[in-house]
Amino acid sequence: MTAPGFGAEPAIAAQYSRLVERLLQYCEMAVRDLTVEQIRDTRGQTTNSLGFDIWHVVRTVDNIVHFVFEREQPVWLAQGFDEAWGLPRVDQGTAMDPAEAYALPFPGADEFDRYTQAVSAAVVPRIAAMSDAYLAELQTIRPWGEVSRMEAIGHGLIGHGNGHLGRASYARTLFGKEGLPY
Repeated sequence: MTAPGFGAEPAIAAQYSRLVERLLQYCEMAVRDLTVEQIRDTRGQTTNSLGFDIWHVVRTVDNIVHFVFEREQPVWLAQGFDEAWGLPRVDQGTAMDPAEAYALPFPGADEFDRYTQAVSAAVVPRIAAMSDAYLAELQTIRPWGEVSRMEAIGHGLIGHGNGHLGRASYARTLFGKEGLPY
């Protein structure tokens, strides 16, 4: 695998939109060439599945940018992925009971990509258009408390999301697949 290109304009919104776009591209790479069984594997119910980590990252991006920032319906609900996948309507995995997380019936790679691409198409241009003043505004975000939108994107989406991608990359290597191109 090769890393997606660099070169975003040196402005906060441009950098953040490119980093979130890259995060979502890595989510697509994480499920590529995996079977449904591999996507759902919890190592004997000892850890979250790769599917959980990728779903959680994409749902968090979708939910923060749409619902938390603007009280708009996320892509997850607007396009009916919750019903199509048989997964929670509102929950995105944060503090989920492990037994419940292990039992989630994640779909195959093509369906994951459909959701990830829909979220990318919706949020990347939106982040690119955010003004510095908008990014500086404070919001209450559970479980973090009151933070600026800039910090929510930087920590909550990019930093936190890449932590989950590290887990997904490791899971890929356990399946004999190439890890993600950090």
